[in-house]
Amino acid sequence: MDTNTYYTLAWLATVVLLLQSFRLRRSRRNLNSPPGPKPWPIIGNLNLIGSLPHRSIHDLSQKYGEIMQLKFGSYNVVVGSSVEMAKVFLKTQDVNFACRPKTAAGKYTTYNYSDITWSPYGSYWRQARKMCLMELFSAKRLESYEYIRKEETYALLKSIFSSSGAEILLKDLLSTVSLNVISRMVLGKRYLDESVDSVVSPDEFKKMLDELFLLNGVFNIGDSIPWIDFMDLQGYVKRMKTVSRKFDRFLEHVLDEHNARRRAAGEGFVATDMVDLLLQLAEDPELDVKLERHGVKAFTQDLLAGGTESSAVTVEWAISEILKKPEIFQKATEELDRVIGKNRWVQEKDMANLPYIEAIAKETMRLHPVAPMLVPRRAREDCKVAGYDITEGTRVLVSVWTIGRDPNVWDKPEEFCPERFIGKKIDVMGHDFELLPFGAGRRMCPGYSLGYKVIEATLANLLHGFEWKLPGKMNSYELNMEEIFGLSTPKKYPLVIVAEPRLPLDMYHH
Repeated sequence: MDTNTYYTLAWLATVVLLLQSFRLRRSRRNLNSPPGPKPWPIIGNLNLIGSLPHRSIHDLSQKYGEIMQLKFGSYNVVVGSSVEMAKVFLKTQDVNFACRPKTAAGKYTTYNYSDITWSPYGSYWRQARKMCLMELFSAKRLESYEYIRKEETYALLKSIFSSSGAEILLKDLLSTVSLNVISRMVLGKRYLDESVDSVVSPDEFKKMLDELFLLNGVFNIGDSIPWIDFMDLQGYVKRMKTVSRKFDRFLEHVLDEHNARRRAAGEGFVATDMVDLLLQLAEDPELDVKLERHGVKAFTQDLLAGGTESSAVTVEWAISEILKKPEIFQKATEELDRVIGKNRWVQEKDMANLPYIEAIAKETMRLHPVAPMLVPRRAREDCKVAGYDITEGTRVLVSVWTIGRDPNVWDKPEEFCPERFIGKKIDVMGHDFELLPFGAGRRMCPGYSLGYKVIEATLANLLHGFEWKLPGKMNSYELNMEEIFGLSTPKKYPLVIVAEPRLPLDMYHH
C-alpha cells in the first residue's frame, strides 16, 4: 500500500471519528442530564477532586444538589447524596445499578473480578451472594463461631491489661484481634502467629491488607482515562500487581494445606472453616457456574480483608470521639456497670440490653462510615432518575458521607451525639437509608452481621474494662481527627492511647 493510500485512509478515519463524536454530542444535547460542573476536555472534572475525594464530592453536592453529574475523564459519574437518591439507586432501581465498573483494582487485586465485591452482576455474582447468605454468613454459622470471637476478645483485653499505664497503638491491637477472629473463622487457625512454617509475618500481613484497601479505593487515573492506562502515571497498577503476588503466595499455601488435610481425612472429612466450605462448594456438580481455584482464592481474600478493616477502623474512631467528650464515656460506663456489673465481660447476647453502647457504634458509623461513598456501581442500561437521564455505563456513587451530615435528616450533624439514636428504630442493616455503613440492596456488604457483632462487642468491652486517656499532658483539643482515603477511611494519624483498668484483676481470667 503506497503513502497516498495511507493518508487517504487516515483522513477518512479522522472524518468518521469526528462525525461520530458530533452525532454523540448532538444526541447528548437532547439529554436532560443531572446538574454538575462543566467538564474540561480529556480530564473532565478530575481537577476538582482532592486527596480526600469524599470531601471534594461532598462540597460539590452542596452546590449542585442531591443528584449531580461529574465527568471523570471519559466517564460520566452520577452522585446521589440524599436519603431519597440512596433509596432510588440502592432499592427502587437496584437491579439496574447492581453492576460494578471495570477498574484496575478489580482486575489486578481480585483475580480478574473473581471476588464478591468487584465481580460483574450476573450468574457468577448471584451464586457468590447465595453462598455468602446461605453458607458463609448464615446466622447458624456465625453462632457456631461465637466462641472464637469470645476467645480473641479476651486475648485483646489481656494484652491491653498487660500494657496498662503504657502508651499503646490502639489500631494495631484492634487489627490483630479482627485478623485473628477472621483468620480462625475463614482459614481454621491463626495463620498470623509467628511460626517456622508461616508464609508471612503478622506485621507484613497487616501491611498487605492496608495496601489492598488503599489501592481498592484510590482514584487511579487510568480507570477514568483508559488510553493512558498503560503509562500507570501514579504507579498504582505496579503496586496492585505487587500486593496481588504477595496475597497469591499466601493463599496458595492456605489452599494446599486445606486440600492436604481433606485428602488425609478421606470420606470422614467435615468442613470446619470457610475455606473448607468453599473447596467443598467448588466441587458441587449442581453449581450454576463452576467455582475455580482462583475464585476460591478471591473469595478467601475478600473475607479476610472485609472482616478485618471495617471493625478496627470503626472502633478506633469511636474511642477517638469519646476521648473528646468524657461525658459520653461516663454515660457508657454507667450503663455497663448497671447492666453487666463489675464481675464479668460483655457478651454478644448482652448487646440488646445496652442501647447506649449501640448508639455510640451507630453514631460513629454515621460520622465515620468505613466506605464513605460505598463501592462504585454502574448503570446497566439507560434510565431516568428524578426526571434526569442516566445513560448506560454511567458510574454511580452514593455519598453516605453527605447523607450522614445532612441537616434535613440530622440535628447538629457535625456533632458526635449518640443520644440521637436512643429510642429511635434506625438500624444499620440497609433498611434505613439515613444510615448505610454497609450499603443496601443486592450489593450490600454480605458480612455486615459479623462486622456489626465484632464492632459492638469489642467497643463494649473496651469501655467496660478500661479508663482511656491521651498520653502525657496532651488534651483532647490536640487530638488529630483527620482521615485518609481508600476503600476504607481510617485515621490519618493512628490513635496513641493509655489504658488504666477499671475493674479488678480477677475479671481478666478466662
